[in-house]
Amino acid sequence: MMKTDKIKLNGAQLAVFNSRFEGVVRKMSNTLFRTGRSGVLNRARDFSCCIVTKDCDLLAAAESLPIHVLSGPDMMSKAMHEFHPDLKSGDAYINNSPYHGCSHAADQTILIPVIEDGKHHFTVLAKAHQADIGNSVPTTYYGAARDVYEEGALIFPAMKIQHNYQDIDDIIRMCKMRIRVPEQWYGDYLAALGSARIGEREIIEMGREFGWDTLHAFADQWFDYSEKLMSVSLSVLPKGKIIGTSTHDPFPGTPDTGVPINVRIEIKPEEGVVEVDLTDNMDSLPFGLNLSEACARTSAMVGIFNSIDHTTPKNSGSFRRIKIKLRKGCIVGIPEMPTSCSVATTNIADRVANAVQCAIAELQDGFGMAEVGAVLAPSSSVISGKDYRNGNDYVNQVFLGFTAGAASATQDAWLTVGHVGNAGLCYQDSVELDELYMPLHVYERRIIPDTEGAGKYRGAPSYYCEFGPIGGSFEVGYVSDGNINGPKGVRGGQTGGNSDQLIRRLNNSVEKLPACAQVTVQENERIISISTGGGGYGDPMQRDPERVLSDYLNGYITKERSKTTYGVVITEENEIDNYETAHIRSE
Repeated sequence: MMKTDKIKLNGAQLAVFNSRFEGVVRKMSNTLFRTGRSGVLNRARDFSCCIVTKDCDLLAAAESLPIHVLSGPDMMSKAMHEFHPDLKSGDAYINNSPYHGCSHAADQTILIPVIEDGKHHFTVLAKAHQADIGNSVPTTYYGAARDVYEEGALIFPAMKIQHNYQDIDDIIRMCKMRIRVPEQWYGDYLAALGSARIGEREIIEMGREFGWDTLHAFADQWFDYSEKLMSVSLSVLPKGKIIGTSTHDPFPGTPDTGVPINVRIEIKPEEGVVEVDLTDNMDSLPFGLNLSEACARTSAMVGIFNSIDHTTPKNSGSFRRIKIKLRKGCIVGIPEMPTSCSVATTNIADRVANAVQCAIAELQDGFGMAEVGAVLAPSSSVISGKDYRNGNDYVNQVFLGFTAGAASATQDAWLTVGHVGNAGLCYQDSVELDELYMPLHVYERRIIPDTEGAGKYRGAPSYYCEFGPIGGSFEVGYVSDGNINGPKGVRGGQTGGNSDQLIRRLNNSVEKLPACAQVTVQENERIISISTGGGGYGDPMQRDPERVLSDYLNGYITKERSKTTYGVVITEENEIDNYETAHIRSE
């Protein structure tokens, strides 16, 4: 066998092998998407697949949700090694423990070691968000949970779930007893397992085709190359130290001013290094907003990658240039049992990422991003009840509509980002399919004009969705942020629209709902969900008038906002009045 340090690959070979590994991840993702049983997988695509090396370094994660994979797969793989030092071909492990590398308990992850001739070479992971994981209430986002015990989720710290390619039935029976929709869960488990087995098969074929030493040499050299690219990307950032803050709305039991998240950033372009300190934040709170360690690290990394050249590889090589400081027992640090991290992938994590990218934007024009809008409005809620059509219980998360995209230093927002850790990779639900699979009706969903974060580059407008049950009642569980602290703009950009949640009663009256709630909606009642917009970047008066006209024609803004906010006058013929526009902008 050749030593990997004697195998030198050229640039073309590195590119080809990288594409091959990313191709494996895409095959895994396609398998999971097409075979998942719940809507959160087969319609919304709330899952991620990736490959880590035998040394637990992230190698490939094509088209995965950033909050799922930038940190965590490495930690989960280490937990697998720690608890099961004698890995065998045909074994599979399940990990959803926020104390052992998983993002939060809802993201059940299947890990399969890729073994050939008794040697462990890589590990494939398939992480799939579950509609139900046995929580004490029918939601996987239990923001009000005082601790992990009240949260109630089944927690699996890298436990063996298959031996010699056969299920360990003790684990399966436990899940089916505790989960409200056992057959749906089992279908999703099989989808994730099948996805990981596809990855295992494909990598074994690659190893036999090219030789394992060549694949390991690629990984080592690809990490070195990625680190160099990351160093170059960071070298063009402005040098300096800055403190960034983003504030989560008040939560029952928190100060009336909300939950501020502080980040201290030091950029060292001459070294090609960025340091992020998250230790200056409040201690863990007695509810489910706390971040897992994986999400604390990842959310800071998301803010950094949103501020640099987007072609920079996202793997353990580039991560060497990011230094993140955490502390135990912190809301954005390292949680300790029995701290609940039920909502770790979204609310507070978004505030960390936003604080980082906005702080970098304020250092110098041309860098960073505005704030991406907050979640989880009721249009992204977990819905549960009994289906009158067949008498079966159902639990599913819907993705009925959200926007939230933020403006960058060079471009308008990507409209349907969802939230900053999602990066627009989850799909919006098809109304027809949701109404087919669940007893609900969607009455209206649309963009809300004049709610975009105005700027030289604009953020996304807010989104309106109205829906309700048919044939009986259902429960809606959500943890909505951004009702008070909307997505901030940067460098003169304006704040995007705030979120809201209301219920239309049987008499057609409309009442405001709490921001975090488990709400019972009766038949013929409707939930009204308003998701946040996104922040703008730069002075709105510097926006290209043609872009302003396009926004008006697309229904994002009115003529009045075009004139008063952007200084662009649109005529009755829907053309730009260049004279009046120049006059207003000159003033």
